[in-house]
Amino acid sequence: MHLEPSPLPKSSPTGSGRSHVRWLLIFWLFVVSGVAFLDRVNISIAGSSIASDYHLTNVELGWVFSAFLAGYALCQTLGGRLADRFGPRRVLAAGAIWWGVFTALTAAVPQGIRGALFLLVAIRFLFGAGEAVIYPASNQFVSRWIPTQERGIANGLIFAGVGAGAGLSPPLITFIMLRYGWRASFFVCAVIGLVVGLVWFLAARDTPAGHSSVSASEMEVIRAGLAGKSSQRGERPLIPWKIVLRSKPVRAVTLSYFTFGYVAWIFFSWFYTYLAQVRGLNLKASAFYAMLPFLAMAVCCAVGGIVSDRLTRSYGPRVGRCYLASIAIALAGVFLVFGAEVDSARLASVVLAGGAGALYLAQSSFWSVTADLAGPSSGSVSGFMNMGAQAGGWFTAWLTPLIARHFGWTASFLVAAALCLLGAVAWLLVDPNRTLEPTAETQGPRLIVEGVPLSSVSK
Repeated sequence: MHLEPSPLPKSSPTGSGRSHVRWLLIFWLFVVSGVAFLDRVNISIAGSSIASDYHLTNVELGWVFSAFLAGYALCQTLGGRLADRFGPRRVLAAGAIWWGVFTALTAAVPQGIRGALFLLVAIRFLFGAGEAVIYPASNQFVSRWIPTQERGIANGLIFAGVGAGAGLSPPLITFIMLRYGWRASFFVCAVIGLVVGLVWFLAARDTPAGHSSVSASEMEVIRAGLAGKSSQRGERPLIPWKIVLRSKPVRAVTLSYFTFGYVAWIFFSWFYTYLAQVRGLNLKASAFYAMLPFLAMAVCCAVGGIVSDRLTRSYGPRVGRCYLASIAIALAGVFLVFGAEVDSARLASVVLAGGAGALYLAQSSFWSVTADLAGPSSGSVSGFMNMGAQAGGWFTAWLTPLIARHFGWTASFLVAAALCLLGAVAWLLVDPNRTLEPTAETQGPRLIVEGVPLSSVSK
C-alpha cells in the first residue's frame, strides 16, 4: 500500500504558523529506539544472574544472546517490506507490543525447569523477530517525512536512542536487580516498551498529509526537500529483490554494516561481562564504566548526523555520507587496538568507549544513504542492510567468548579492529547518487544519477 501526500485543504487550521511535527516524531523515535535497546541490552546486564539461575556456561549464554540476533537479522527484510506496504505507524506499534510481551516471557521461564536453555533461546529468537521492524520502519518514516538535507541529523537523533537506552541499562537494571531481582527488571522493561509503542501509534501518521497538526509551511519544507526524489516520480511499485541484490552500493553498504554490527555488539553483549570478569571491576563499578560506550554512542551519533548533513550540503553526499563513515569506522578500529592493550581497567574503559563513539559517528550515514537510494522502498532496502549488521552481531554473540577462551580477550578486540578496516574500505565503493529504480533492465537495475536516467531501455 503506497500512501502519497495530498494537499492540505486551504481552510485547514494548520495552514498558518510553522509546525515542527516531523521533529517531535523523530524525538519519539529516539525514545522508541532507546527503549528497544533497554529491552535488548538488559539481558547482558542480568547475564551472570541468568547463567547462575539456569546453570549456563558463558558459551550457552552466548547462544541465548545470539538467538535474539538470529531472529532480529532474519526478520529485517520482512519488517522492512511490511513497513513499505502498511506504513511505519502500525508496523512499529505492533512490533513494540510484540517485543514487550516477549521481554516479559524471558523472565517468566521458571527456575529449574527442564529445557530452560531451549525455552530461553526460543523466546529470545521471537523477541528479536518483534524488534526487527524498528529501524526499517523508522527509515520508511524518514523517507516520507524528512527532507533529504535533514536526514543525517534525523537518523543521528533516532540512533542516539541506541546509546541512550543502552547507557541507561547498566544503572537501571543493576538498581532493580539489587532490590527486586533480575526478573523484575525485565517486567519493568516490558511495561515501558508497551507504553512507548502505544504513544507512537496515537501520535504518528504514515505521511505528513495524514497528520492534522502539520502546517502548510512545514508541508512545503518537506515537499521541497523531497523534490527530485520519490515524491515527484508518482506512485511506484516496490523495488524487486533481484534489483536490490544486484546493486553494488547496496552490497557494499551491507558489508560495511556487517562489520559495524560485529563491533557494536561486543559492547552490547559482552562489555559488561568483560569489565567484571576480565578487568576485575565490582558490580557497581562495572555498571558505571559500562555506561561510557553507550553515552559516547548517543553523543557521537547525533554529532555524526549534524556533521554528515553539513558536509553533504557543502561537498556532496559522497563526502558527507561515505567518506565520513569510512574515516569514522577506521578510527574506531584504532581505539579498539589501543583499548585492548591498556593495563588500567578504568583507562581501558574510556579508550574503548572512544572506539564506540567513533563507530557511531558513521551510524546516520548508513540509513541516510539507503533512504536516498531506495525512496519508497527504503524500509525493504534498509532492512536488508540491517540484516547484515545483525548477522555481524550474531557472530559476535558466540564468537567473541570463543576467541577469548582460546586466545584471550585482547584477540577478540583485535579481530573487531580488523573488521573495522574492512568496513571502512567497503564505504569507498558506495555511490549515494546512484538511485535504485523498480525497473529491471538487460544490464541490471535502472540507475538514476543526479535525477538523470543512465538508460531509457524499458523492461
